[in-house]
Amino acid sequence: MELRKDPITRSWVIIGHPDSAELPDEPCPLCPDSAGQTQALLYMPSKENWQLRVVPHMRPLYHVESEAARSAAGIYDRMGMLGAHEIIIETRDHAKALERMNDDGIRLVLDAYAARIADLKRDPRFKYVTIFKNHGPLAGSEWPHSHSEVTATTFVPRRILYELRAAREWYAEKERCVFCDILRQDVKHKKRIVENIGEFVALCPYASRVPYEAWIMPKAHHHLFEAPMTHESRRDLARLLGRTLRRLSHVSDSYHMVLHTAPNTQQTRGELSGYWKTIAGDYHWHIEILPIVEKRSKSYSIKEIYFNAQKPEQAAERLRDFPPDL
Repeated sequence: MELRKDPITRSWVIIGHPDSAELPDEPCPLCPDSAGQTQALLYMPSKENWQLRVVPHMRPLYHVESEAARSAAGIYDRMGMLGAHEIIIETRDHAKALERMNDDGIRLVLDAYAARIADLKRDPRFKYVTIFKNHGPLAGSEWPHSHSEVTATTFVPRRILYELRAAREWYAEKERCVFCDILRQDVKHKKRIVENIGEFVALCPYASRVPYEAWIMPKAHHHLFEAPMTHESRRDLARLLGRTLRRLSHVSDSYHMVLHTAPNTQQTRGELSGYWKTIAGDYHWHIEILPIVEKRSKSYSIKEIYFNAQKPEQAAERLRDFPPDL
C-alpha cells in the first residue's frame, strides 16, 4: 500500500489493500478469551482489573516501523504508510454498546482516547491523531464488539485542514474563536441545543450535513481534548455523550463518530507551517456524530454538496423529546 496526494483537493488517498489475513468473526477477536489477542498497549483502569484495553489493529493501515519515504512521481507526491493504527476495546462485554454503558464506563473510554492521543503525539513523526468509531450495520464496523479506532498519520486529514484554516482566518479577522462564537449564539437562541450538562453542550449544527447530526463541545475554550480534565468534568462529558447517543438510537442504530482535536504541535512543516502562532486561541476540540438515517444519500449526486432534508432545529427539538436514560 502507499499514500498518494491529489494535487487539486490536496487530500491523501490510500492506494492498495491492507493485510489480507482473514480474521474470524467467531469467536470474536476482541473478546477477552480470544486466542488471537496480542499484548495490549494500555489497560484501564489497571492491568490486573481491566475493563478496557487498547491493542494494535490486526490489519493495520499504518505501521509504526515503516518509513515516510516521500517521493515524487512526475508532478505527483506519494509516501509510505508510516503511522499507527490501534483498536480501543471499550468493554469486556461483547453485547454491551457504548451508549448502554454507565457514565463511569463511558468516562473510561474517553480517558483512553485522551491517553492514546497524548502518547502518540510524543512521536514527532506524526502530524495528526484521529479517533473514530463506526457503530452499527450501516457504518462499516469490522466487528459488533464495541470498539473505537485510533490512527496516527504523517499528514492532517482534509476535513481537519479545512477546519483549521477556517478557524485561523476567523481568528485573524475577529480575534475570536469561531467555535466559541457558534456556541454563544446557539446557546442564546436554544433552537439547536439538545442538552447542557456541566461545562459541555450537545447541539445540532446550523448546516448539518446529515439528518440528526450532533456535536458535543466544551463551553470553555480549549484546543486539546487530551489536556488534563478533572474527574467530574470528564464524567459530565461521558454522561452527555451517553445521553446523546441514546437519543440518536431512536432514529438510527448506526453512526459515525469522530473526535476533532488540534494537530501535533511538535510538527511545524508542510501544510501547517506558520499555523502555530494562534492555534491555541482559534481552534476548539469537539466530537462529531453523524447518524446513518438514509440508506441512500443524494449528496454525491450533486457534486459533494451535502443534502439534508431534516432541519437541525427540528432535529434538536425531536432529540430533546427522546428518552436519554439507560
